[in-house]
Order: sequence, then C-alpha cells, then structure tokens
Amino acid sequence: MSAGNITWLLIVVAVCLANFPWFYGRFLLFMRPGRKKVWMCLLEWLILYFLAGFLALGVEKKMQGETHAQDWEFYAVTFFLFVVFAFPGFIFRATRRQELRGQSKNSSNFLL
Repeated sequence: MSAGNITWLLIVVAVCLANFPWFYGRFLLFMRPGRKKVWMCLLEWLILYFLAGFLALGVEKKMQGETHAQDWEFYAVTFFLFVVFAFPGFIFRATRRQELRGQSKNSSNFLL
C-alpha cells in the first residue's frame, strides 16, 4: 500500500472515530445503551482522539522506522481537525434529540 493510500485510510478512520460517540448509544462500548449525556460523548470523543493519534503514530513508525518530533502547533491543528470531523455526528445527535422531544429547531437547550 502506498503512503498516499495509507494517509487517506487514516483520514477515513479518523472521521469514523470522531463521529462514533454521537451515533452509538453505549458509553465506551461497555455500559448499557440508553440516554448518553453530552459530557459522556465528549469524554468518549476525546479518548477516541488520542486513539486516532496513537494509530497514526504507529503507522508512521511502521512505515518510516522512526517518528518526526512535533511541536504544539501540530497537535492543535489535529485537535481542531478532529473537531471538524465530528461536526456531522454532533449535528445528527442535536437534530435527532429535537425530533424525539418534539421541540422546534430554534430551541437553545438541545444538548440538555
């Protein structure tokens, strides 16, 4: 597999991991399905951010034999890129909850 294909594969995996907490009803794959609170989704999302980072680090080490040292800017960009990747799942959860409650779409308490 070429480096370009692996890069795209990592991006697809990161998008899936970023949206996973918003679509899946269980907290950390273990707790019973139910009403997952927003803080649980955010905690799970943060754990999956680090998991995606470790996966990318492992792939880089396997491909090149060593990893490049990164400054804080790299981690800030990857964090906010992961935020952007999670946007579709967040919007899906927000609109689905509004539909379940029967509220209007202009409501400001859709995350409660």
